[in-house]
Amino acid sequence: MRLDHIGIAVADLKAADELIARLLGRAPYKQEVVAEQSVITSFFDAGAQDAKLELVAPEGARGPIQKYLDKRGPGIHHLAFEVDDIRAEMARLAADGFQLLQEEPSLGADNKLVCFLHPKSTGGVLVEICQTRKS
Repeated sequence: MRLDHIGIAVADLKAADELIARLLGRAPYKQEVVAEQSVITSFFDAGAQDAKLELVAPEGARGPIQKYLDKRGPGIHHLAFEVDDIRAEMARLAADGFQLLQEEPSLGADNKLVCFLHPKSTGGVLVEICQTRKS
């Protein structure tokens, strides 16, 4: 397992893109709509061993990111870790007592399969595990 990205929930993607671009001195390298999650994402190279920052904004007035923003406001949303075999890792984590938020991986941004772990079982941090989809 290795850090893939830090997800940051934002209400205004354009403003957040401009802020992070000024902070890092570089523009995002990719934006992507993930219809299944009702979000639009923007990715920045974080400058450390392929780690990225993912800005996540709601696409429309519904979805988990909008609910998160309504409840907590903008800020760090999740930590994502890349794995080689997401289904095997899901089974390992479930057997070790971690609470998975889904039984099957779903399609995520950046050509990934993703699964989230409930923060109650991960010390209060939403954790995403992800695997690059094979083309």
